[in-house]
Amino acid sequence: PPPESGLQRCLECCIKCLGGIPYPSLVATILLYAGVALFCGCGHEALSGTVTILQNYFEVVRSPVDALDVFTMIDIIKYVIYGIASAFFVYGILLMVEGFFTSGAIKDLYGDFKITTCGRCVSAWFIMLTYIFMLAWLGVTAFTSIPVFLYFNIWNICQNATVLDGTDLCLDPRQYGIVPIAETKTVCAGSEKFYKMCESNELDMTFHLFICALAGAGAAVIAMIHYLMVLSANWAYVKDACRMQKYEDIKSKEEQELHDIHSTRSKERLNAYT
Repeated sequence: PPPESGLQRCLECCIKCLGGIPYPSLVATILLYAGVALFCGCGHEALSGTVTILQNYFEVVRSPVDALDVFTMIDIIKYVIYGIASAFFVYGILLMVEGFFTSGAIKDLYGDFKITTCGRCVSAWFIMLTYIFMLAWLGVTAFTSIPVFLYFNIWNICQNATVLDGTDLCLDPRQYGIVPIAETKTVCAGSEKFYKMCESNELDMTFHLFICALAGAGAAVIAMIHYLMVLSANWAYVKDACRMQKYEDIKSKEEQELHDIHSTRSKERLNAYT
């Protein structure tokens, strides 16, 4: 065949493949991956920066026994972050696959297909699971806003202490439950540790990393809402396709019965004539 025909067939195939991509699911998946990556990466580094600040400036030490101190809690949250990253990577792929198989364009690519009860149950299951994950990410967003608020207070105290001379401002981790009440780890304005902490890169970087983690959690919430809209539209499509399929089956059955009746009457008339 001439090269033009081969190029034309390749172009038509590419256009057909691009038409089969569920773009709403693709946008939601990209937003979900971006939000989860931002939350997990920035949250992990922000927690590491928090450990550095507590050890260098507040002189908080890790408990020698297996106690549930602040460092143990940070380690647990890091492991939770690892699980979130891997789990939502797989979940994004599953939702993308579900978008492919419930898209109307897949019908043009592979011909007619039957809507099974299992397919409807899978769509309903994804809607319920995505709704639960959306509520979970709302909780994660609220939880991430707590360290942002704490670091904003610390940053505000540093700004006021450097601008106003003679201020008696102190940072006490006991107020936030980081250390036991019996331990005194207060850092007040005027001390060398206070000014070193306020001028350090750890404080500024950790504060901004927590802000980025909060933005990532918010993006994940938006992605979950986007997925809910896409899955609801897919569910409506599957439901309408199921009804249309039943209608076509009933119509085909009635036409076959009418054809059989007409054929039987024709045979009876022919026998009567002969």
